[in-house]
Amino acid sequence: MSKGKVFQSLSGFYDIISDGKIYRTRARGNFRKRKITPLVGDEVEFQSNSLTEGYLLKVFDRKNSLVRPPIANIDQAVVVTSTIQPNFSSNLLDRQLVALEINNIKPIIYFTKIDLLDNDNLNYFNNIKSIYQNIGYNVIMSNGENDIESLKELNEYFKNKVSVIMGQTGAGKSTLLNKIAPKLNLPTGEISSSLNRGKHTTRKVSFLKMNGGLVADTPGFSSYDNFDIRSDELRNYFPEFKRNADKCKFRGCVHINEPKCEIKKLLDENKLSHERYNNYLQLYKILKNKKPIYNKKK
Repeated sequence: MSKGKVFQSLSGFYDIISDGKIYRTRARGNFRKRKITPLVGDEVEFQSNSLTEGYLLKVFDRKNSLVRPPIANIDQAVVVTSTIQPNFSSNLLDRQLVALEINNIKPIIYFTKIDLLDNDNLNYFNNIKSIYQNIGYNVIMSNGENDIESLKELNEYFKNKVSVIMGQTGAGKSTLLNKIAPKLNLPTGEISSSLNRGKHTTRKVSFLKMNGGLVADTPGFSSYDNFDIRSDELRNYFPEFKRNADKCKFRGCVHINEPKCEIKKLLDENKLSHERYNNYLQLYKILKNKKPIYNKKK
């Protein structure tokens, strides 16, 4: 028996990295019956007599996982966010950040296509950068594909970490990875003018070795509606709300209609982002109206 990490998942095969070597395996027969689906990033036990034939025998407990993209045991996520073409959506970004906060994954916000902005929009994004930095998020602004400094800054984050590259379709995930590691030669997609979204170009889930860490290039997606949390829990995943909530009059304050709410007070004083608060309200409403799922009795 050997232990390793699932490095790539493709068409029922699981490539496992162990002691610097990669072994191709299939999942043992009872995995499907037990409804076990190995994910890229899983710590596993496997048996193999060669590099090309083996069986994945056991999946160890995960510290976290994402459904879209299907990856486990993640340290951090680079949220590639387009400022234009496709247009920036603060609502989408905040949903992505909530998804990461729920899974205890550290976000790194990476804004792309800054070089395409006019002065007014550039000022807007400099303000956006300050807002998210004040919350406590790491933010990188990329001034075009050949911005060496932003690439170096990002590359430092990859050291000894398991990272995912995620974000809106067409934001430039594969382009970014090609710049960091040119030998990858990942396909990139043009923007679809009808939807102002990029065409999906990433077909498999796999890790890439980068600066002593592992980075996954993952399929692009553009919505986050299915959070497995209650509406009254959402406040815990907005860091600026959580750290000020103890000053609210009511312990269970959700920062909407309650009197003497510290969050509403800070908003009135323009010390918190109204745009982010509106995104919070919208997501709260979605969660509030979501029908509960009841487990059927066997």
